[in-house]
Amino acid sequence: MSYTRIDNRALDQLRQTKITPNFLPYAEGSALIEVGNTKVICAATVEERVPPFLRNKGIGWVTAEYAMLPRATNTRTNRETLRPSGRTQEIQRLIGRSLRAVVDTSMLGERQIMIDCDVLQADGGTRCASITGACVALALAVKKLLIDGKIKRNPIISEVAAVSVGIVEGTAVLDLNYAEDSTAEVDMNIVCTGSGKFIELQGTAEREPFNREQMNQMLELAEKANNQILTIQRYALNS
Repeated sequence: MSYTRIDNRALDQLRQTKITPNFLPYAEGSALIEVGNTKVICAATVEERVPPFLRNKGIGWVTAEYAMLPRATNTRTNRETLRPSGRTQEIQRLIGRSLRAVVDTSMLGERQIMIDCDVLQADGGTRCASITGACVALALAVKKLLIDGKIKRNPIISEVAAVSVGIVEGTAVLDLNYAEDSTAEVDMNIVCTGSGKFIELQGTAEREPFNREQMNQMLELAEKANNQILTIQRYALNS
């Protein structure tokens, strides 16, 4: 018997995804990304400084922070005011790595672009939504740098997008919501460039180990979805 999804989506169907560019009036670049019921604000801030390890080297840096509002989930989560949790640190490092993989930081000069990803509502896939939305916020911030004459060339060498896949009831499915993610046998997050190259694959057997065939099925789902997400990003940036 084939698996029927809770929201009646096809196995290879993304949730309804929308990106609203320039969502915040004061940030150099910003975007609200909505993936089903998951909603994340991504804001890019340009800082005329770099971390200590890059000072006087003539290159820039791109990094990220990630946080969830206390009631982004079904129950209240305490604010991480003093020290981010291990999960939060892992996610913000992932976002930062994903963005730096598509940026030539030597073109930024000695300045840093900080991307803040704040989850307003969580229904699975928050890290993937954050990466996808952060790419748009970053692109808008870079556009402003170019317009202001602070940099001469666009340092972004490719787009970046992310999507979750998994195995639920023995079936490979795309873009898991929370109900699916919490019961999945396998959970995987896949980050790709605009040309379809892989930046990161995070795959974990939550219950049952997965085989090569299942992994290939998940990769194929992600590759197909990547093109759809890139189209949504491009539409947001051109709107």
